[in-house]
Amino acid sequence: MTEIRDFQITFDCADPERVARFWCEVLGYVVPEPPQGFADWAAYHRSLPPERQGAGFVCQDPTGVRPRMYFQRVPEGKTVKNRVHLDVRAGTGLVGEERLAALEAECVRLVALGATRGKLLLADEFNESCQNMRDVEGNEFCLD
Repeated sequence: MTEIRDFQITFDCADPERVARFWCEVLGYVVPEPPQGFADWAAYHRSLPPERQGAGFVCQDPTGVRPRMYFQRVPEGKTVKNRVHLDVRAGTGLVGEERLAALEAECVRLVALGATRGKLLLADEFNESCQNMRDVEGNEFCLD
């Protein structure tokens, strides 16, 4: 039998802390405590060599159940569609107008945090409605 493995989700980005804090708000995640001996993350980052300052940031599920998310600074910007994206559950168990209202309410909340609204995909014979979105650096995700 194959062993079940723990994993984290890693995002390449320009501003790791900004993107991590956005996703904390989206998912109800938290920023972990800074390493021992540091009052906060800013103090920790100042202790690093200049090229490593702000190079990475983490957010995690406060219950420890869901995957940790790591955001790492890369020099190149996003140029093409993501090959992998997150589906954020905003309308689970809802259908029709109730689902659309739940998706819209969450979309409005996330736009206020810096997300960008994409195309609304309406239900068809195979799939329920979902709202395409982009995070603060343009990474695609879906509200479904």
